[in-house]
Amino acid sequence: MTDTLKTPFGFTSTAAEVVAGVDLSGSRALVTGASSGLGVETARALADAGAAVVLGVRDVAAGKQAAARISESTGNQDVTVAPLDLADLRSIREFVEVWNGPLHMLVNNAGIMAVPDLELTPEGRELQFATNFLGHFALTTGLHASLAAANGARIVSLSSNAHLFSPVIFDDLDFLIRPYDRWSAYGQSKTADVLLAVEATRRWSQDGIFANALNPGAIATGLQKHTGGLRTPAEKRKTLAQGAATSVLLAASPLVEGVGGRYFEDCDEAQVLRGKPVMFGGGVAPWALDAGNAERLWDTATELLG
Repeated sequence: MTDTLKTPFGFTSTAAEVVAGVDLSGSRALVTGASSGLGVETARALADAGAAVVLGVRDVAAGKQAAARISESTGNQDVTVAPLDLADLRSIREFVEVWNGPLHMLVNNAGIMAVPDLELTPEGRELQFATNFLGHFALTTGLHASLAAANGARIVSLSSNAHLFSPVIFDDLDFLIRPYDRWSAYGQSKTADVLLAVEATRRWSQDGIFANALNPGAIATGLQKHTGGLRTPAEKRKTLAQGAATSVLLAASPLVEGVGGRYFEDCDEAQVLRGKPVMFGGGVAPWALDAGNAERLWDTATELLG
């Protein structure tokens, strides 16, 4: 077993701190869901380090406002916006078709949480699984050639402590048989996000592409719109700048160069849980790192995309 990777950073570290002294000039990043919250903070830190940053957003007007604020605060004018709806496979295809040139950092940040009632996409997929995982899978695989062209690309897959709520239930991904539970659905989608990083690394590391997943922590953002706000104990909460730190570390820090297929939290690789999860505790479930699950999910997602 590989040693668990530790860095000098931790719970209170900010995105600016983990990228301090890192020069990203000449590189290109794509951050999904970057019109607000963690996405904006992640994009800001990467832009501040010199990267050209594309904000992939559903709300283009909000994205342009975010891009203008990032450019103003960092002095980096190479911050652009492109329409991208992760729940709409046509939108993803259109985005991929017009992407041109290498992609050094892909931060799969966009997400939705705890949708109250079962909602299906036009393709019949449960909405949280479709948005949080399947849309990002389509985007990531669609951009493979651009990632490979970077000669050292990184994929960052945002998961959550909520992955502990559920493994991927392959025989009923869309809750057509079992009763819909919003937290099980969210947990399943977040487990899938970890498995994406595991399998992308296995398949693509020979192309110089490495992927990792992370739990950003508890941050008050628009993600909690269906839950009445953040319910996590105050001492477990992070600011936006702290919440973006692990994403930025995995996207840009030399400390994790050549590292892939792992799950991080608080800027360190997480311990694999061997017992029952503790509410608001940490760690990663064995099912989320399982190579068999990862390969099966990749094959399943490929079939679902037709």
